[in-house]
Amino acid sequence: MPTAWPQQVEDLRIRTRAFIRDVVIPREPVPGERLSAAIRSELQEAAKAAGVFAPHVPTELGGQGLPIEWWSPVFQEAGYSPIGPSVLNCMAPDEGNMHMLNVIATPEQKQEFLVPLASGAVRSCFGMTEPHPGAGSDPEALSTVATRNDAGWVIDGHKRFISGAVGAAFCIVMARTEADGTSPAGATMFLVPMDTEGVRIGDPIHTVDRAIDGGHPHVHFDSVQVGEAAVLGEAGRGFRYAQVRLGPARLTHCMRWLGLARRSLDIALDRAESRSMFGAPLKDLGLAQHLIAESVIDIETSDAIIAKTGALLASDPKAGSALSSVAKVHCSDAIDRVVDRAIQICGGDGVSDGLPLAQYANEVRPFRIYDGSNETHKWAISRRASADRARAVAGGESSRGTAVVRADSEL
Repeated sequence: MPTAWPQQVEDLRIRTRAFIRDVVIPREPVPGERLSAAIRSELQEAAKAAGVFAPHVPTELGGQGLPIEWWSPVFQEAGYSPIGPSVLNCMAPDEGNMHMLNVIATPEQKQEFLVPLASGAVRSCFGMTEPHPGAGSDPEALSTVATRNDAGWVIDGHKRFISGAVGAAFCIVMARTEADGTSPAGATMFLVPMDTEGVRIGDPIHTVDRAIDGGHPHVHFDSVQVGEAAVLGEAGRGFRYAQVRLGPARLTHCMRWLGLARRSLDIALDRAESRSMFGAPLKDLGLAQHLIAESVIDIETSDAIIAKTGALLASDPKAGSALSSVAKVHCSDAIDRVVDRAIQICGGDGVSDGLPLAQYANEVRPFRIYDGSNETHKWAISRRASADRARAVAGGESSRGTAVVRADSEL
């Protein structure tokens, strides 16, 4: 990877690279199994000792203090192992929740929720997705409601596919609220400890991926009473505040999985170096060279759009959030292709448990659905492009290069 970033970022990247390869990869579970809590805790302590823990978290909270425009090189190194992000405490959904809490939460909320989360002492989840016809790719369909009473708020609703919920200490719950005083009708985010009366983990949802601790179960909120201090941000403005989380979270998925794509290509390159067919090394055969070259192209273009989006999120979060939709669609497709080509190059071993590639395919395939399906993002991207062009025509200006960074209608 090029060193087009400050020296302190390069130093952290190199330390992270060595830690993942020397400490984490030897402790990876066999394909198809999850990382145990005990090993996760042990490796997190080792990451703290190595000075690579929580790269995105402010130093005052025990992290490495990287600004968002420099997350990618380090997150990619963490993602070279499917358990690396969990070990470094930069895995979804916790990483996105940490970022949002750091930006939005009150000092009291940070002390209660962010401090233990940033230290790795607890995990969290984000409760927005619901069973049909509730919120999924369309958050405006939100059906969970929160109603004011003398003690604060009562939350009622049913969430599904709540990643990380099993074993989580708290959930950031999105619920619909009515207009009240200066608060408009809309969505509101609430910080809800999972041991609150009325919170119940429902049926598990069995998926092909294993990297996210806590699975993706249903979660029920049955007359859950919370106080006024549970509101994160402002009542009625939850969708606006959620953009603080959603744009960067899409991009960090791209970073982590791109690291796994790099490892997949490395596995394929090692195979192409060591195997011969028809009297020649596999690496010298045109068909294998085509697959390798296409994967290099997918990795480099993904890396470039991640870097551009990260810089934009730092300078113009609204525009960066819009561009993160483009990055999410491109990277999720490209990463899937890289892993698939690596499997093809490795032949029968690629689809066996002798290599981890089949499990990598299971890990990256859901990314085209998670964080908003690619089709939903394409719909939003197209709408922005059309709206931008209409404005440009009306103003007599060129719209080239600006359509994808408009953020007039967010997901």
